[in-house]
Amino acid sequence: MKNKDLSFWLFLTPVLLALAIVVFIPLIIGTYYSFTDWNGLTVTKFVGFEHYLNILKDETFIDALKFTTLFSIVAVILLNIIGLGLAILVTQKLKSSNFLRTIFFMPNLIGGLILGFIWQFVFINVFGEIGQSLGIPSLQGWLSTTNTGFWGLVILTIWQMSGYIMIIYIAYLQNIPNELNEAADIDGASSLQRFRHITFPLVAPAFTVSMFLTLSNAFKIYDQNLSLTEGGPFGSTQMVAMDIVRTAYTRNQLAYGQAKAVIFFIIIAVIALSQVYYNKKREVDL
Repeated sequence: MKNKDLSFWLFLTPVLLALAIVVFIPLIIGTYYSFTDWNGLTVTKFVGFEHYLNILKDETFIDALKFTTLFSIVAVILLNIIGLGLAILVTQKLKSSNFLRTIFFMPNLIGGLILGFIWQFVFINVFGEIGQSLGIPSLQGWLSTTNTGFWGLVILTIWQMSGYIMIIYIAYLQNIPNELNEAADIDGASSLQRFRHITFPLVAPAFTVSMFLTLSNAFKIYDQNLSLTEGGPFGSTQMVAMDIVRTAYTRNQLAYGQAKAVIFFIIIAVIALSQVYYNKKREVDL
């Protein structure tokens, strides 16, 4: 038993060490720097909560947070609905199921910057040409307004991540015993009733995992935001991650940018962990 315990910790130690070096130590050091006037090289004085108080008056950060929150709500809802829908589709007895799984998952393999430039071309050129041909002004200049820029980011995110979320739901859908659906069929249950009373409760753990992944990813988006809209027009589609980067590296306010990053980390952690706790309790109730 002792040897087993020792081998367990020997295998786990490199992972814990890497996690500490990459995540925990930088988090602690970064939090310390957020209370100083750190300029990237040296610290000359301790400023306390000055940066955090300034954040409360920073309209650019607050606007970015509002935009990011709205984007995350819409993206998370649509991603889970579409991901579950695709999973149900490809788990049917179709000859093309494997092919469809590959096609739906492929966008997730493309980097965020490249995806942004691909969809920028689509929105500006393809949508523009269609709008001009059909006489639909709303399709022209798709990325030049806040509303269309918002939906452009939503479309890009859904196209990229739906296939990944689909895979998570597939893993749980395939574990549903056929006997349950067959018994429901015999009892005369409709497809909607089978989904509501059998499928949905049994894929609830997948919903918890998918919610966590989509929430954290939607809040942290940066590269797609940079390559698709660059935060424009006039910073109206700028997300929090981009605001933090610009504060730290464009305006050279590294300590202030770090304070924003700490606040952003706390917000994401609270929201993500709260939804995990709520959904876990809901799994038990189901």
